[in-house]
Amino acid sequence: MRNEFTAVYERDGEWYVTYCPEIPGANGQGLSKEDSLVSLRNAIALILEDRREDGLRGVPDDAERGIVVVE
Repeated sequence: MRNEFTAVYERDGEWYVTYCPEIPGANGQGLSKEDSLVSLRNAIALILEDRREDGLRGVPDDAERGIVVVE
């Protein structure tokens, strides 16, 4: 599955701080734009994984599950 999100870059001294407005709490940092983007990508993946696990906790074991793909 492919999703695209916005990466906003800001400079803080030597560091680039990057955040994603669509995913509250998702931010990254690095000494280069590329490093901060990798950090942000990892943060987004962790947040989405955590939200998926949290959301599935309340689903009954006998409930039918499927997959929906958003492109």
